[in-house]
This record gives sequence, C-alpha cells and structure tokens, in this order.
Amino acid sequence: MKLLYDFFPLLIFFIFYKATNIFVATGALIVATAVQLVLMWVKFKRVETMHVVTFVLVLVFGGLTIWLHDAMFLKWKVSIVNWLFGAAFLLTRLIGKRTLVEMLMNAQIQLPKLVWKRLNTMWGVFFILMGTLNIYVVYHYSTATWVDFKVFGMLGLTVIFIIIQTAYLYRYLKHNVEQQGKK
Repeated sequence: MKLLYDFFPLLIFFIFYKATNIFVATGALIVATAVQLVLMWVKFKRVETMHVVTFVLVLVFGGLTIWLHDAMFLKWKVSIVNWLFGAAFLLTRLIGKRTLVEMLMNAQIQLPKLVWKRLNTMWGVFFILMGTLNIYVVYHYSTATWVDFKVFGMLGLTVIFIIIQTAYLYRYLKHNVEQQGKK
C-alpha cells in the first residue's frame, strides 16, 4: 500500500501529461505531492524526510517550470533529487555509526556491517547514475521521450536494481530465516 503512496504523484503527472501538456502536468504533480504528504500524515502519523525533500524540490522546480514556462527546471529536478539521495547514502558511509540503508532496513533484516556498507554504496552509486542518465535523456531526447523515460525507464531500472540487490542478499536472507527457525 505504501508503494501506491510513493508513486501516486508520478502517476498523476503522467496522466495529466498525456491528457494535456507538461505545464498542466507539473501543476498536477505539485498538488499530488502535497496530497501525498497529507495522506501519509493522516495514515501513518508521520512523513518521511525523503517525501518532504521531494515535495520542496517539486514545489520549487515545478513552480519555476510553470512560472517561467520552461520544462527544463522540472527535468533538472529529477537529477537533483537523485544526486541528493546518492550523496546522502554515500555521506552516511563516512559520517555516523550506521549507513543510511542500515538505518532504513535494520528493523527488517540483520546483516554484517560490511554488507550494509556495500548495499549503501550500491544505492548511492545507483542514485548518482540515475541522475546522470536523466540529464543525458533530457539533452538528447524530446520532452515526450523524457516523460516516458521518467515514468517507465527509471521505474524499470529501479525494479531491476532491487532484483539484483535481492539476489545479492539472498544468502543473508536465507541465513536469517534459518536463524529464526532455530529460535
């Protein structure tokens, strides 16, 4: 269900883009992201920092897109968000006792410290690469292609990345299940 909350603004943006244009879709994205925050607060009584940062960037870059009638602001927002997330993952490897991925997933799975560090680095590099790939698409393809890439390409690459990480974690997940069975 949380996954639906996460992708709700993207879905709204895509529908409005296909039905109208990038500027109307950007306005719909801003509204949908605000609604997302409200729904999360009502349902979970908290809002994740990632969603707040995303909303602020959507509001700023989306607002500039509409105000200046220039879609480049919205297109760059995607890369900036990815680069910020990538930097956050990579910086927690250097600062603090636990990596960001460990803080996010430690309640669900127990892993050796080295594995947490590897996962964290993989996520950091993944976000940096996604931001860079977005910029490539922005400058080499049409807005229509960029929208399709943003909705389907980036989502598809993320799913593939998660599958690869799950395969990497399989032996640790299996070990955790075996340990649970012994208790």
